[in-house]
Amino acid sequence: MDFRLTDDQRALRQGIRELLEGRFGREELRAALGRAERRGGATDGKHPEGGQVLDRRLWRELGAAGFFALRLAEAEGGVGQGLPEAVLAFEEAGRVLLPGPLIATHLAAGAVAGAATGEVVVTSVGAGLVEWLDEADVVRGNAAGAEPLASVDPLTPLHRLPASTDRRPGGGELRAPWPPDTLLASLLTAAEQLGSAARTCETAVQHARTREQFGQPIGAFQAVQHLCAGMLVRVEVARAAVYAASVTADPVDIAAARLLADEAAVRGARDCLQVHGGMGFTWESDVHLHLKRAWIRTHRAGEATQGEEELADDLVAGTV
Repeated sequence: MDFRLTDDQRALRQGIRELLEGRFGREELRAALGRAERRGGATDGKHPEGGQVLDRRLWRELGAAGFFALRLAEAEGGVGQGLPEAVLAFEEAGRVLLPGPLIATHLAAGAVAGAATGEVVVTSVGAGLVEWLDEADVVRGNAAGAEPLASVDPLTPLHRLPASTDRRPGGGELRAPWPPDTLLASLLTAAEQLGSAARTCETAVQHARTREQFGQPIGAFQAVQHLCAGMLVRVEVARAAVYAASVTADPVDIAAARLLADEAAVRGARDCLQVHGGMGFTWESDVHLHLKRAWIRTHRAGEATQGEEELADDLVAGTV
């Protein structure tokens, strides 16, 4: 089986990268953070002027570009691509820390009117949490009783359910499989984590090349080299797993890919902070934003414990 990208896939990835970096660069990221800060200062439960974090115009532009309708059949007004292409798109979204319930809206493209074009923002209930509940037009799942939860990531507002109804159902020693949408959401989350891990790896290497101490770039020091090398290894291992899972769509492959991508994103951001030293923890740096978003993503459905259980079930089934 050939997991290498085709020319069309590389062109798709490059086109999405140019769109996102041009439309949601560092200046737009900082503007979104400012809106989040103003919104957080409201005490009456209403959004202050300009306090809406989600950029609806950008959301519609993503819809017009086919981001949400990427896997929707052409006969239904979609782009007609497959899961591997969706993974490439969400990897690029992870690189730029694009905010919003991207995965839920993408998965709702064929079921909720307006989702495919970006006219409607869709969120979903998952693992006891709901992202972007206040700004979503449609909520898939039961969000009754959800309460606001302080989020470590300023660009991912959260609500917590009093008791999750989205847990994996029991079924004896081997638990029942996850629903298809949950599997796809876990894989697309892995793709976002992969994009974030790749960006922090690149950021660390760039800083190591330009930051000087004792008359030479810090990248000349073995300790920094080891950090950067470890980041690159985790990124490439996760990339191979995520791309392979997008081709096979096998639940076990997806569980493994998610575990590797979560590790690459979280550990990569931590190591990037170490390479940056004290300045990596400052608000002026974007590194801590990648770490915070990576933490949030690890709590979505398909997280580490659930992925480990999926792999354990497969091992047990193989020995019976």
